[in-house]
This record gives sequence, structure tokens and C-alpha cells, in this order.
Amino acid sequence: MATLKPDDFLDEVEKSFVRRRKCDAREPLKTGLDLGTASVVLVTLDSEGRPLAAAQRQARVVRDGLVVDFSAARALVEELKGEVEEAIGRELRETAIAIPPGTSERDTATHRYVASGAGLEVSRVLDEPEAANLVLGLANGAIVDIGGGTTGVAILKDGRVIHTFDEATGGTHLTLVLAGHYGISFEEAEAFKLDPANRRKILPLVAPVLQKIGTIIRRGLENYPVDTVHLVGGTAATAGIEKIVGLETALPVKVSSRPILATPAGIALGALPAGD
Repeated sequence: MATLKPDDFLDEVEKSFVRRRKCDAREPLKTGLDLGTASVVLVTLDSEGRPLAAAQRQARVVRDGLVVDFSAARALVEELKGEVEEAIGRELRETAIAIPPGTSERDTATHRYVASGAGLEVSRVLDEPEAANLVLGLANGAIVDIGGGTTGVAILKDGRVIHTFDEATGGTHLTLVLAGHYGISFEEAEAFKLDPANRRKILPLVAPVLQKIGTIIRRGLENYPVDTVHLVGGTAATAGIEKIVGLETALPVKVSSRPILATPAGIALGALPAGD
């Protein structure tokens, strides 16, 4: 990632949603597509691994890591692709993608079809925690990607992933709890959850779900000595999650500075360079 520290790199990625840069017509580019449960993100980096442009849309085209609305997903990726292409002044032809650990070949193929249907050939497929570690650069420990639908655990030793574990619990379950408590729609509950003004109100209501996530993580760590748990993914931004997961795992827990961006940015870093 050029010479940037992880937090500085994620800061640049965040800025590239608004402050975008043109690129040379023949410069090798690296693009990553993250088909998430709550949102779809496309990130493009230059030949030095610096962000050129990124685009994101809230969407419900994926559930528990699986594409459930192919047509809408393809159209959405096509829209993001066009937005990034206009920003950088260049056509995108290839992308890397990421999947939850343990995803079957059949379900992985569906993610491929979404990308190719939007005009992007898939050059590489990564596990989501593996992608996040391309940003974090950990040699040892555990990376946990808590997305909208799944919690994926990856154990690292000497910079290599030696074990992965995944279970279908994530941010969607938090939203359902809020919807039930307040008697509002899923969409209204999702907006309530994402509003920074409500961060402290949410924790007491969703604590049982976070405890379950902590239990999933603990099971994923069984028989593997780990010093620290690193959280990424949109749900990792939930205020107070590190305390609850820490209690459930009896381990120190660290949350990425921009947890929602760690995986999509890592997917782009892991992409094979593509040029004209």
C-alpha cells in the first residue's frame, strides 16, 4: 500500500469517495468490489496503491454472504463502475472480489457472475478477513470481519492465514432487534442504527446480539493461541462492541479506525494489476 500506515491509507480511501483523481490511460490499476449485505463498494487504486476513486451504495442484494437479487446487484455494480470510470477518466475491465470464509464454489460463482454481468472480469477471489489483513498487515492474531450478514474469523500465524471460521450473524440482526423494539420498518431501523446521534442508545438494546457475535468469535478461536482480536466490517463500528467481544473472548480487542472500509480497500490491494 505504497508507504502509508493502515490508518492513513484508510483515510485516503475514505476521501476518495469525494476527492477523486484522474489517471493515465495505460497506468496499471487495482480495483476491488465488495458485495456486502448492507452496501456495495467499489474501490480503485493507482499503480502505487494509492486511492483514485471509490463509490458506494446502500443495498440489500446480498444476504448472509450470498447474492439473493442478481439483477439488482448487477445493475448496482454497473452503476458504481460507471461512476468510478467517469471520475478517473478510464474504463475498468477487471476487479478482485471477496467472499466470507467457507463460501461454496457455487455461491462464489454467483459473485463472479454479478461482476462479469456488469462488465468486470474477476481476476482474483479473496476471503474477506484475508483481504482486510492486506490493509492491517498483521503477522499474528485474529481478524474478524463482522458484516451485515456474517461474522468471519481468520487466524494468522507468521502472516499466513491458518484457519477460518464463519457464521451467519451480523449487522442485519442488530437492525431487526431495533425494528422490533421501536415498532418501525427495517429500513427505518437501519437508518436509526447508522445515525451517529443514536450510538449510545443502541448498545443496551443490541448487546445480546453482540454477545452472540462474541461467542461465535470465541468458537472460531478454539485451539488457536491468539493475543489480540482485530475487528473490521460495518458492524464493528457499533459503539461498545470491543468491550462485549472482549468479555466473551477474554482477549484484548481492537477496532479498525474505519472498519467498514478495511475489507473493500483490502480487496483492491489484493487485485491483480490491470492496464490497457
